[in-house]
Amino acid sequence: MLDTSPLTDAVERFADRLRAMPQSRLQRGAAAEALELARELSVRAQRLEAPDGAAPAHTMPDAGVFAVGDQVAVAGTDLAEALRTAAPETAKAPSEMLDEAVRLVEQAEVRATR
Repeated sequence: MLDTSPLTDAVERFADRLRAMPQSRLQRGAAAEALELARELSVRAQRLEAPDGAAPAHTMPDAGVFAVGDQVAVAGTDLAEALRTAAPETAKAPSEMLDEAVRLVEQAEVRATR
């Protein structure tokens, strides 16, 4: 089974930083960056869970600037679980998808916190 702790660690670190940010910083773009990341992670998890495209991807709603930390945490945890249980014959290797997801989280964190 794939060790997804690099993803869950990165997601939790970013989510904690978002939860600690003041409203002004969240409104200046950090929340928008985080929501974009949460939506992307969510879509990736949904694709892994329904690889045949049987279920359409649902878009994560905008629940406000104070919820984005939790949205990132939920979407990242969902993706980690989907990667852990992914069939090895997916188009990309689950380990590649894991590395890519960790990079997405790290890049979003840099953009949101500068």
